[in-house]
Amino acid sequence: MPHDTKLLLDGLCFPEGPRWHEGKLWFSDMHAKSVVRVGLDGHAERVVEVPACPSGLGWLPDGRLLVVSMQDRRVLRLDPEGLREVADLSKLADFHCNDMVVDAHGRAYVGNFGFDLHAQEKPRTTSLALVLPSGEARIAARELAFPNGCAITVDGRTLIVAESMASRLSAFDIAADGSLANRRVFAQLEGKIPDGICLDEEGAIWMASPFSNECLRVHQGGRISATVRVATQAFACMLGGPDRKTLFICTAEDSDPVKCVASRSGRIEYVQVDVAGAGLP
Repeated sequence: MPHDTKLLLDGLCFPEGPRWHEGKLWFSDMHAKSVVRVGLDGHAERVVEVPACPSGLGWLPDGRLLVVSMQDRRVLRLDPEGLREVADLSKLADFHCNDMVVDAHGRAYVGNFGFDLHAQEKPRTTSLALVLPSGEARIAARELAFPNGCAITVDGRTLIVAESMASRLSAFDIAADGSLANRRVFAQLEGKIPDGICLDEEGAIWMASPFSNECLRVHQGGRISATVRVATQAFACMLGGPDRKTLFICTAEDSDPVKCVASRSGRIEYVQVDVAGAGLP
């Protein structure tokens, strides 16, 4: 199957959690244990090392970076003097933490695997954690099937989360205190595994689908209006660029840590789309 994208950056271990911020694409090169940013010219620089592997990224209202530290299940903050712990989620997350979205108030919603994926454990449901800027953390939603990429609508009132092991996108209302309620299906996508997601101005979700080697533009109810094909697996995507009409896609041949480090097949690819990005991340 031919792919539809151009190459921005290659030679990565496993790029994840892409975010458009201050004119550059930021992402976690997870198994290289680094947060990286790259310009549209392809020039990349390491922002910070995260020894227990970085995943989801976001920013507080004051501009400081939050990053998920996967293997020790923590949310960290990058202060001028270095990384500091915001919250320890080891009592809330059943296995490695993964993606995260940070809202306009600095509240972070953090997913986790729920089970040891690479040891081929039997899948089980888990929770989505809410971390306040103060460091207070609690469970925001339960019984999610591998909560992964998350997005928040422009008005800040709806959270959409990819449930990878249920082949669906689920939506929640966000209360004034950050609590989640009124869970519902945004889209059921049989045969697809939604991973990283982002939102556009028409309320559609761009969704990375690893095993089908593509990104899909999904509308509420499940209609797919666009497909972008890539040569290997697509794990996450982000709308960015000056007009937020560039769809950046994180790809790699595999997600297994050992294979990722050995092959360095990770790439940042991109394609122009018609509808600009909106909301968060």
